[in-house]
Amino acid sequence: MAARVGLTTERLTRAGAELADEVGFAQVTVSELARRFDVKVASLYSHVKNSRDLKTRISLLALAELADRAAEALAGRAGKDALAAFADVYRDYAREHPGRYAATQFRLDPETALASAGVRHAQMTRAILRGYDLPEPEETHAVRMLGSVFHGYVSLELAGGFSHSAPDSGETWSRVVDALDALLRNWPTPGPPRP
Repeated sequence: MAARVGLTTERLTRAGAELADEVGFAQVTVSELARRFDVKVASLYSHVKNSRDLKTRISLLALAELADRAAEALAGRAGKDALAAFADVYRDYAREHPGRYAATQFRLDPETALASAGVRHAQMTRAILRGYDLPEPEETHAVRMLGSVFHGYVSLELAGGFSHSAPDSGETWSRVVDALDALLRNWPTPGPPRP
């Protein structure tokens, strides 16, 4: 039956990504996907091993899509322009594809993670930070800070955390990016480590 409906690993991965956007990444399973294609679950196992394998593939797809968008947005930009473009790509992608965005946070095994587009995300973040002239290990601290702020804001916004109060969350987002730019231009001198 799977061959008759034209199932391939790529088609199942894309359908799983669409399903994630509709019902949430956590709800994606092989059995739910089989229902979508009106086939028996067993017929999908020649394409995906199990739900974890399906989720891994969706995660890899989402990371690649996001990296491609970010690379395109960053072309020819530097400094605050690059920072804002990069931040906007993450926010826009999360708003357009909430399930896929959640998939970008899926914990991959170390070998898969190193071969994923997640490496490109880190490289792009570091390329932006070179414009702020941060030495190591400060650059690594800044990478972690940007990831935390972007993900935290987007997650709160997707959960409806800012929908019932003024000002508009888009206005706050702009202020957050301004504040990050100011912080990166005036990065604090390292103090003694905290216990």
